[in-house]
Amino acid sequence: MLTEKLKTLSKALNESDSTEDVIKALNDVFRKEVKVFVFDSRLNTFRDFAKHWTVSNVLDADINDLFDGIPVIKNNHIYYPAMKKNILLGYLEISDNSKETCELLDIAIYNIALKIQNIILNQKMQQSVEFHDSMKNIAKIIETQYELSYIIPIIGEIIDTFISNHLIYIFLKENGKFKLSWPSSCRDKSITQNLDKLSIHKGTYISTDNKTGYFPLINENNIIGAIVTKSTEEPLNTQEIEYLEQLASQTSTTINRANVYAEILKHATLDALTGFYNRRQMEERIKQETASAKRKKTPLCAIMIDIDYFKHVNDTYGHAAGDYILKTASKIIRSQLREYDIASRYGGEEFAIILPFTREEEAVMVADRLRKAVESKIINIEHVNTKNDTKTIQITISLGIYSFKETDKPEELLMKADKALYDAKETGRNKVIIYKENKGKNT
Repeated sequence: MLTEKLKTLSKALNESDSTEDVIKALNDVFRKEVKVFVFDSRLNTFRDFAKHWTVSNVLDADINDLFDGIPVIKNNHIYYPAMKKNILLGYLEISDNSKETCELLDIAIYNIALKIQNIILNQKMQQSVEFHDSMKNIAKIIETQYELSYIIPIIGEIIDTFISNHLIYIFLKENGKFKLSWPSSCRDKSITQNLDKLSIHKGTYISTDNKTGYFPLINENNIIGAIVTKSTEEPLNTQEIEYLEQLASQTSTTINRANVYAEILKHATLDALTGFYNRRQMEERIKQETASAKRKKTPLCAIMIDIDYFKHVNDTYGHAAGDYILKTASKIIRSQLREYDIASRYGGEEFAIILPFTREEEAVMVADRLRKAVESKIINIEHVNTKNDTKTIQITISLGIYSFKETDKPEELLMKADKALYDAKETGRNKVIIYKENKGKNT
């Protein structure tokens, strides 16, 4: 009977790839509830192997025995130490202290301890891989993006994905004061109050309960912002703090380069990723085209375009794939326009187009042609997709149209087209909406 159980346990452990598999194998063989607790040397406590946030309730009086490799029997339970080279990895808690159970543990504990150690090492290795992926993703952002309003949410989401059991906040300094940049709100007043404790000389600031970390973003010996992380479970450990310090350093570099690029691009006219006019240049062209339309009494229309569910594309396939989608969409848009039509990347995944000498009904034809061209394009993302095995995807766009009126101000051209675009997105996407006073019109 004992031999059969050992064979069954050995086979089950060999096939176990996760904490859940190990616990199930132990429960199946011992036919009693089995809990495994591993020793966290950084916090000097035992944690549940399957539910890391749960801490052991083993009594202090029994801990020395466990560290010495001596099983503890109490209240019909056995607490059996799992040792590796005379070092305590953790212990098993079984609601059965029968002779058979003790004999099985005596023989099987080496293999159990080995499997526990391997699972822990794999988890640490996976965390390290995820950390370096996060670092690389943040570094890649700046290659083609320079608008902080676009960059900061992406960085926040990358960090939030990696440090999943923390609340993440990114603050940037404006006029000497910290202003929340991501997410949209922070209800914890103590966080904003403690930001002023950051200094170049002290660096990272950790709260007295070790649950909140303040990681300064630094540029040329000046604090330009901060990443704040608040643990929702246990205190921050040394490794998490080290990771977050490196992520803050990489974020500082990304923001600094974005600021430099933004300063350079103030004098540029083209968007680096798509080759379209940038937003600043488009706003200049709007002034020119609206003035010309009024003077010559010629029709003028604008189309605002947004790629549908673009955030999902980034989250699912990675930011490199997202950039490739933007490039591809811009090529499709350009191929459908006349030489004198004016196209721009207005921000993020949004495009603005000005159609001189174009009436509303003609603009609708152009917009629907654009919509169909994008919808029918099969985009190969195999070479840029870093997150899964998908090779091709298809996207759709939503479009809003406005026909400029002689009584309008220049800024109303895109503002009203954007309102129509909002209606298109709110009513199903992949459609064209014409702006009308008080409501849009579905085409």
